[in-house]
Parts: sequence; structure tokens; C-alpha cells
Amino acid sequence: MGLKGIWYDMFTLFHVNVGLSDILDIAVVAFLVYELIRLINQTHTAQIAKGILVLIFTFVVAKICDFRTLQWLINSVMSFGLIAVVIVFQPELRRALEQVGRTNFFGMQLFRSKVNPADLREVWQNAIVSVCDAAEQMSDTRTGALMVLERRTNLSEIIKTGTVLNADITPEILETIFYEGTALHDGAVVVRDGRIEAAGCVLPLSNNLEIGKDMGTRHRAALGMSENSDAVVVVVSEETGIISMAKNGVLIRRLDRQNLFNMLQGDMVPPQTEEKKQPFWRKKHES
Repeated sequence: MGLKGIWYDMFTLFHVNVGLSDILDIAVVAFLVYELIRLINQTHTAQIAKGILVLIFTFVVAKICDFRTLQWLINSVMSFGLIAVVIVFQPELRRALEQVGRTNFFGMQLFRSKVNPADLREVWQNAIVSVCDAAEQMSDTRTGALMVLERRTNLSEIIKTGTVLNADITPEILETIFYEGTALHDGAVVVRDGRIEAAGCVLPLSNNLEIGKDMGTRHRAALGMSENSDAVVVVVSEETGIISMAKNGVLIRRLDRQNLFNMLQGDMVPPQTEEKKQPFWRKKHES
């Protein structure tokens, strides 16, 4: 057999017909795996995920080495492993499904806000300034505060637990709501589309055991709200006056006014839409 025949045999041996559907299939799976890893890294369940991977690796080694007792033990654990994973990762799975539901397929705007994006951008910019001013002032006076800024996840169920206000947001109104003598100071304020939608709202508490002992119910409620939605929650500690922000199940502490403003600006203000370019002939005609 000549050299040409050997090369032909090697080519036919390793040749694989790869079509467009196969490439798309691999790309979709790679994207899902990447998003899953990114989601795990952003949560406190990363150690649990690593433990599951170690368990799977141990099972593979036991299969190769024919450790029957170890295989039986791991099989017994993994028989109800799917249910355990759903229970353990319930907040993360819920957030992932909500993110899929928020995806704007084919430009559909069925559940989006009907406010003009340009007007909404200006409203949110003013609202963020008011939130930051109020947070700074309440931090100085050690006034506890809890402010929830709604994004894509609808918070109507949370709003129903409080008193609907539907008021413009100003530092004075926020400071009055959270003043210790008022009836609504213990609950949370929900801000929707740059306006105060409700006050005195009850938030779900986080079950995160890693929360420090120096953080009370407000911080646990802020973290719980961020675990169950994509909302951004601003907290002012009554004991220390420390300003914190909760987002995606993570609590960021010890913020000053400028840092808080920069973070809210990036998270809440809609991107500026570019004006459509007019045709050259129309510009020339108008000039």
C-alpha cells in the first residue's frame, strides 16, 4: 500500500460529517453550560455545586475501578439527587427561568413598560439622585431605610403587602416615610418606573447562613428580595448608618453616595437610544 493509500485510510477513519445543525447544537450547549457556571459563581451555592461535581467524579472512578460498594452507595444518593438539586437551587432556578422569560424574542414588548424610553431615562436619573441624597442623609442620622427599585421582574405581589402611594420620589418624601414616628417606616418602599409605587411593603427574607451577625432583618430582607427577583435594593442600617446594595443575591456594603450613584446609574437608567440617521437627500433638502 502506498503513501497515498495510507493517507486515504486515515482520512476516512477520522473524517466526521459535521453539518450546520451540529455546529448550532454545540454552540447552544456551550452557551448553556457557560451561563450555568456564571450563575453558580454569582451565588452562595458554588460550594454545593463543587460537591456535586466531586460526587460525579468519584462515581466515575468507582465505575472504572469496579468498586461495587462505593457504586451502590453513590447510586443510592443520586437516586433522589434531582429532587435535592431542585430544592437546593430553587432560588437560582427561579431566577434563571425569570431571566429566560425576560428575554425579548423578536422584539416583543408585551410585558414591558409602556412609558416612553426617553422620558423613562430622565425619570430614573432624577429618581436615582433622590435615592442617593436620601440615603446619604439617613446614613448621617442613623435612620433605617429599605428601598426596592423594580427592574424587569414584576413586583405587584410585593406591592400588595404595603400601602399604594403612586407619588413622585424626592429625598424629603423618602426621609418622611422612614422617619421612626411614621406608620410605614418598618416596611420597604417599592420604586417602579422612577416613582414611589408603595411603602410599608413586606419582603421575603433570605435563608443565607453566611450573613454576618451585625446585619439585621433589613439586610436579610434586601438579600431575599434580590434572590427572588432582579430588583436592586438599597439598605441603610439603623445601627451603623452603613449604606448597602443588594443585587442578584449579593450584598455590597459600605457604599458612599458616589459609589451608590454610579452603581444605580448603570443598573437602573435605560440606555440612550440613538437617533435614526436621516437620509442624505433629506438633510440637504432641509438645509
